[in-house]
Amino acid sequence: MPANITAVAHFVPPDVFPNSYFESRLDTSDEWIRTRTGIRERRFLLEGATSDMIVPAAKECLAQRGLTPEDIDCVIVCTVTPDNMFPSTAATVQRKMGLTNAWGFDLSAACSGFLYGLTTGAALIESNRVRRVLVCGADKMSSIINPEDRSTYILFGDGAGVVLLESSDDPSVGIIDSILKMDGKGGDYLYMTAGGSAKPPTHETVDNKEHYAVQDGQTVFKSAVVGMADVSAEIMEKNNLTADDIAWLVPHQANLRIIDATARRMGLSPDKVMINIDKYGNTTAGTIPICLSELWHQGKLKYGDGVILASFGAGYTWGSIYLRWGMK
Repeated sequence: MPANITAVAHFVPPDVFPNSYFESRLDTSDEWIRTRTGIRERRFLLEGATSDMIVPAAKECLAQRGLTPEDIDCVIVCTVTPDNMFPSTAATVQRKMGLTNAWGFDLSAACSGFLYGLTTGAALIESNRVRRVLVCGADKMSSIINPEDRSTYILFGDGAGVVLLESSDDPSVGIIDSILKMDGKGGDYLYMTAGGSAKPPTHETVDNKEHYAVQDGQTVFKSAVVGMADVSAEIMEKNNLTADDIAWLVPHQANLRIIDATARRMGLSPDKVMINIDKYGNTTAGTIPICLSELWHQGKLKYGDGVILASFGAGYTWGSIYLRWGMK
């Protein structure tokens, strides 16, 4: 039986930073940011770490299903902003929540992290290795973006989304198919210079501000437009789907123009595209699960709805997932 999402929740920090916040700090304006990205505001976590955003969302997932912490078998945390290099953020979440029967790990695939994690979690369920998996997509991007860099500071926000995966009782719903891709040559265009074993932290790397995300915006944009649109069309063709079969496209929220290009390639009308980039910016691994959570809690997802998830991120990594919604 396919793995199925049986609970979904999200957390975003309370502190809102509208575009006007950046006007006095950078050479930019609200109009410039809105027209080029679609972003109006974003949230920054002023105190705490990535795990502090995951835990409340994960607790809500357990509450939705009436489960105890001991009922969880595995925790997958998809992030590029872990609390620490080690132990894993998954281990930190396990400790904070008392998930005494769970094992888990962190997964690093940047903006495609949640799709990678969801596919991995589904494989664990479908192979009968585990019964219940928490798949968490979360990033505190404010911890790795340079407040003096207009090309990145305005784009990102902080947030977390969590889903609970269990085996479906109904073979017609759940995670049906996925296509995941990677091209390591893209690492030249979106990366962090220092902090790993290739270039460990020193006074010099800190002074040179080499611990922030660096992006060649135009190159990444062009690759994302093609990659996300192509893989979304590919999964439709692979599963013999038409636009009529899709209730929602839930795309990674990086740029409104990338989202629009993907929807056009799929033949979807704008009313079938979930967009919240205007409120949260790019929360990296958090975007797609936050979108799913908002759709569900707003009553816009119905049992059996065809949904396509699509992403593109650093690596390069990109992919799509086709699922039929299985929550009532």
